[in-house]
Amino acid sequence: MEIVAKEVYLNRDYDSLYAFLKYCQARAKEKEQVQVACICLETRYLDPLAVLQSIYEAESLSFYFEHPVSDFAIAGAEAVVEASFEGPERFEKVRDFSRQVLENTIVIGDLDVPFSGPHFFTSFTFYDEVLPRSAFPPARVFLPRWQVGRNGSSCIALANIPVAPEGDLEFLAQKVWAAHKKFNSFDYQEVALTGDNENARFVEVGGLGWYEKAVKTATSCIEKGEFDKIVIARELDIEGDKAFDSLTSLNRLREAFPLCFSCFVANGKGQSFSSATPERLLKVVDGRVKTEAVAGSTSRGSSAADDAYLGKMLLESDKDLREHRFVVDSIVERLQSLGIASKLENKPRLKKLANIQHLCTPIEADMPRHLHFLDIAAVLHPTPAVCGTPLEASRQRIAKIENFDRGLYAGAIGWFNYHGDGELVVGIRSALIDGRKARLYSGGGIVEGSDPESERRETDIKLQAMLANLR
Repeated sequence: MEIVAKEVYLNRDYDSLYAFLKYCQARAKEKEQVQVACICLETRYLDPLAVLQSIYEAESLSFYFEHPVSDFAIAGAEAVVEASFEGPERFEKVRDFSRQVLENTIVIGDLDVPFSGPHFFTSFTFYDEVLPRSAFPPARVFLPRWQVGRNGSSCIALANIPVAPEGDLEFLAQKVWAAHKKFNSFDYQEVALTGDNENARFVEVGGLGWYEKAVKTATSCIEKGEFDKIVIARELDIEGDKAFDSLTSLNRLREAFPLCFSCFVANGKGQSFSSATPERLLKVVDGRVKTEAVAGSTSRGSSAADDAYLGKMLLESDKDLREHRFVVDSIVERLQSLGIASKLENKPRLKKLANIQHLCTPIEADMPRHLHFLDIAAVLHPTPAVCGTPLEASRQRIAKIENFDRGLYAGAIGWFNYHGDGELVVGIRSALIDGRKARLYSGGGIVEGSDPESERRETDIKLQAMLANLR
């Protein structure tokens, strides 16, 4: 990647913009390769979700990622370059694709602002292969045409513009200049709300009682020694009397669950996947690797005393502690396979969300310089928190027990940037929205001694996160 000193061209006027694009075209001719001109400008306060909602088009790839309590968000729309991959090496293929793109990227602007510079938005389904009718490929990565990021009071607007060896620079410059003026004083368009789907119809995929039978099948396999833990999910299909509004639903989710990651991926074909997930797969920032084990759950209490009692019982539950330990040990072992020594607490803590509380163990390590962000992600996905242990045995059995294609449910969704930082979360507490139809997902970890009725109640609690906010 080539970084041009912003003092050279960036005077925030049209002539400077045109001169920079002319330089990029000269480089494109020299390399006989289209160059991506990445222009980064700090702006006044922007809400990335409101911006995305104002410019959203169902025919374009779109992405959104936020952790409300941490006060950061990033959004992107339209793809300048994109690629899809499948198979066991899909993480490596995404990594190599991003490197090729960066070799032909020229950057100028305020690179010291958070979320500045080229960011790749990416998603990985649970399985490395999917059915032909699946809404999302096993792996997708794209560089957006428009990107907006906010971290606290700092906001950045970014444009990625392909510059060919030959082409109309005047047209490109005018388009970017118009966008710059718009983002610097963004006028949010009023979005017409569709209202609630009060007459929506619900269908349990597999029929009533299917999940309890699936849990019994899973525990029988555990008793036979096939694996120690397995995660079995269920689906709930909903059909509304009008189209669901995915971005309005996402806004409600981020307001209702500020401790969760709110994420959104649109496939450019009218389908989108939304999630309010408590689970981070991986974060790399400033040379530190951060992940966490989230497994073992109970409900929230109606009073402080009731809530404390439920939390205490969770921390002392043999079943939940065993389930949690499987996840912790697996993550530590996988990081060790890359030569990464983990640092973690001896006992799990409680992660309390609006409607549920989990056992959680944060895990950190130093980031080896020779590794890419996606090298670590490839080893961690999927964790036992959404699959099981041993990994391959549980994953194969999930495909036989469950009666649906998981798609992005329990997949990895997030971003990574040009200098190696990034974050991926696990797509649980989620919904696939397609016009008037929505498919909601929820799952639970099954170990020896799991009770089918209790497991169903746990998934009911998790489904409420989406049900209560779907609009």
